[in-house]
Amino acid sequence: MVYVLFILVAAVTVYAAMKLSTFADVISSKTSMGGLLVGTILLAGATSLPEVTTSISAVVIGSPDIAVGNVLGSNLFNLFILAMFDLYFRSKRLYEKVDRTHLYSAILGIVLTGLALTGLLYNQTPTLLGVGIETIAILIIYIAGLVWMNKKAAEHPIAEPTTTEEQTAGSDISVKKAVIGFAVAAVVIMAAGTALSILGDQIAVLTGLGASFIGSFLIAATTSLPEAVSVFVALRLRNVNLAFGSILGSNLFNMLILVMSDVVYNGQSILNVAATSHIITGISITFLSFLVMYTIQRKRNVSGPRYILPSIITVLVYFGTTYLLFAA
Repeated sequence: MVYVLFILVAAVTVYAAMKLSTFADVISSKTSMGGLLVGTILLAGATSLPEVTTSISAVVIGSPDIAVGNVLGSNLFNLFILAMFDLYFRSKRLYEKVDRTHLYSAILGIVLTGLALTGLLYNQTPTLLGVGIETIAILIIYIAGLVWMNKKAAEHPIAEPTTTEEQTAGSDISVKKAVIGFAVAAVVIMAAGTALSILGDQIAVLTGLGASFIGSFLIAATTSLPEAVSVFVALRLRNVNLAFGSILGSNLFNMLILVMSDVVYNGQSILNVAATSHIITGISITFLSFLVMYTIQRKRNVSGPRYILPSIITVLVYFGTTYLLFAA
């Protein structure tokens, strides 16, 4: 019965995420925000709502490993999603169409992940009002980073995609209707994504897997399903910047979830008490984020095998990290 419910809720999540991306595409094309900002802020935040409820719930029930693993595991899975779609749409060469302003998101993500790794590596970092200083630093740099990215986006506006056949169906949607539809779809995403994480946890209990592995792989994968669907729809709409902004922005927003979890956690830094196995995930995220930066800024029109090599490496690193977490 659990498996049947999981499939049904997953279907609801897929449908809601498809509508979410459609409304986000309307907002990006009919307002001055554009795909970068809509993807990085609106779509990324909405698709990350399941991670919020999952991580906070895990802290409340006294399982910081699931909370930390969910955040870092989701970030790793998001980069895996990007690689898989790049391989699937390899003939379209997505990285050669994405605007290089997404480098700012990747840089900010590396900095925030580095701060999280600091808390995991040095498990006696000071706290302020019961919150680790490394998570406070994550919050401050996250806010400053968004301001910086918004300034850079204004200095270097992105040319949005022209209307396609797929977009024609949504061309008559007003901005007001798109905003309302986006909000409704986001609520459905949050509810369905939370149900997915609960059902995923029940399935994991039946299999007897450990908390670190559950948080970093199973639950992280299920709560990242909205990101996967949203990116696929955005790419079908040929809004590559919306797709990349959604993934990289979700990774940024997920680090903010780590801050929320630390605030709720009782009395000490959540990163200080989390299992050291999460360091493996953090290192993998950092390496793959640098790889994304390299792929975005490298010269265009490289050979086919050389073009897909970074995405192949990403897939291998993802499965290698998953194996190491399982074996830990």
